[in-house]
Amino acid sequence: MDSINLSQPELYINRELSLLQFNRRVLEQAREPNVPLLERLKFLCIASTNLDEFFEIRVSGLKQRIASGSVQAGPDNFSPAEVMSQISAEAHRLVDEQYRVLNEELIPALESENIRFLKRGQWNEQQEAWVADYFNHELSPVLSPLGLDPAHPFPRILNKSLNFIVTLEGKDAFGRSSGTAVVQAPRALPRLIRLPEECSDGPYDFVFLSSIIHAHVGDLFSGMEVTGCYQFRVTRNSDLFVDEEEIDDLLHAVEGELLSRRYGDGVRLEVADNCSADMEDFLLNIFHLNQDDLYRDNGPVNLNRLLAIYDLVDRPDLKYPPFSPRRPKGLAIDQSIFESIQAGDILLHHPFDSFLPVIDLLKQAASDNRVLAIKQTLYRTGPDSAIVNSLVDAARAGKEVTVVIELRARFDEEANIQLANRLQEAGAHVVYGVVGYKTHAKMLLVTRRESRKLRHYVHLGTGNYHARTARLYTDYGLLSCNPALGRDASRVFQLLTSLGKVKALSKMLQSPFTLHKKIIEKIEREAGHARAGKSARIIVKCNALIEPEAIKALYRASQAGVKIDCIIRGICCLRPGVPGVSENIHVRSVVGRFLEHTRVFYFHNDGDSELYLSSADWMGRNFFQRVEIAFPVEDKKLRQRILRDGLELYLSDNSEAWVLQQDGEYRRRTPTGKQRPRSAQRSLMER
Repeated sequence: MDSINLSQPELYINRELSLLQFNRRVLEQAREPNVPLLERLKFLCIASTNLDEFFEIRVSGLKQRIASGSVQAGPDNFSPAEVMSQISAEAHRLVDEQYRVLNEELIPALESENIRFLKRGQWNEQQEAWVADYFNHELSPVLSPLGLDPAHPFPRILNKSLNFIVTLEGKDAFGRSSGTAVVQAPRALPRLIRLPEECSDGPYDFVFLSSIIHAHVGDLFSGMEVTGCYQFRVTRNSDLFVDEEEIDDLLHAVEGELLSRRYGDGVRLEVADNCSADMEDFLLNIFHLNQDDLYRDNGPVNLNRLLAIYDLVDRPDLKYPPFSPRRPKGLAIDQSIFESIQAGDILLHHPFDSFLPVIDLLKQAASDNRVLAIKQTLYRTGPDSAIVNSLVDAARAGKEVTVVIELRARFDEEANIQLANRLQEAGAHVVYGVVGYKTHAKMLLVTRRESRKLRHYVHLGTGNYHARTARLYTDYGLLSCNPALGRDASRVFQLLTSLGKVKALSKMLQSPFTLHKKIIEKIEREAGHARAGKSARIIVKCNALIEPEAIKALYRASQAGVKIDCIIRGICCLRPGVPGVSENIHVRSVVGRFLEHTRVFYFHNDGDSELYLSSADWMGRNFFQRVEIAFPVEDKKLRQRILRDGLELYLSDNSEAWVLQQDGEYRRRTPTGKQRPRSAQRSLMER
């Protein structure tokens, strides 16, 4: 058989379109009848927020490439302009579907549960009076309507803020008649206001802030007639640019960029669907956008603000039942965590296993007189973090505390700057990794004196040191005092904080040095086993599969006869099921109550299997532009547990799994015949 060119564009799915496909799967959760109603509304808001970030980062990057004249195509051979055209078509369909789901499915379902969004035409006299009072006393004093004329140019519009463009007739007190004004909704006020019991027909009646402004906007322009009032919202380029060759202080450079993020170039304009054509053209011209960038919304333009309903409505029956994670076996409450780890490696599978052991390790390390040093990487931590509190306590207790903080954790930069300042004030050594490479590895290293020797304790993970996301994301963590893992972690920290050549690691694989090369080698080894008639299998679970050389290696392994299963939550550029190329590759995505975030790489290796957990997805940036680690799980029982619970259970899921087709579309798995519904996440919760 003639060899097939594995670089041909038809073998690669465009990454941006694949990401939009993922967002469509999230939106489908809002339509799922088995999902509690308020959770469905939350999925709708998540889909909207995801789309915001897609425009802020991905679309803005494409627009910059187009503006610079770039025609360089990716593996799929689409130019930036071609990708932008396809994005516009798919994103418009996605937005239309979001509002259709809201208006035709969710709002009627919420009304049947006495949760209502009252439009202006539905207000009775008592409600109108309450709204007028709210406008006069709560809203009007903080509004600053801005008439547009030569002395009042169009104001700077904050990224994703709610605004109104108002058309007027008549003259004001100075004889001016520009005819146009802008009203900016105060960010400090809620977008949804609950009506008080005395003027409500039900327990949960809400009005939109936008409806209140619409109803009383005329009060802001005394003596003039309002002829139109339309909501609009602009999404801006929010990717930070830091010229790392020109800066002296990364923290100050990032601080400076944060100030400009709020007013980056416009990339999308949303308007209410009743907006006049003249106003649409006017706003597009103001923000230097074209018709492809315009989205007409059949509802509130700031859709993700509906998420507030989840906390405002006390209806546990419309939410997921509470879930309490278990305390892992081998971790007695009254036992030293150091003694527990000495007894054997401990595997944590969040959120099914509690995150508390990680916090306990740091708390006990901070107060243990035998602990000499603590080193940790922090990417995201969340507010009032117990992890950070323990690091502060340890530093104040005189221990050597070194923290590698990634300042450029997207949308967490400001929080991480505050974190860095707090740790430094406590006496910790704070560094920001290596210029030009994001530190994405998740590592904690505790050095403790025991008898006459020093022992390293490590926590290595696939996710962040963030207690809240540990309840919402699926992630793995390994607690160990394996000397080789301890030495490897120490060498990675040394590389991050000091200068010098890379020291060889005995167990871990590390980006940007060895991870990509070793992954390719292990894939090729499986292909060799298959060609020799030996048993061969690969299972990859991660959030994104994009990097072309890794995809080509998987294609070659498939051609050799290796059975390959890919569990890819989000973007997948690999095209399965292509004759002669990828018949042996199956790709699925699982979207459920928890966000799938584990990274697991399994290689059967003719029975001598290897299994790695990692902080890295299979993307170019993770392999070559970030500091990442992959670490082996060598305890046979733990390895079997991951294979059973983290991989095979997901491959048998027929309720929350979506299977990627050859044409790039995803098809939802459903039980057939006498099959029982199987959900990996639900099964793990029940266990």
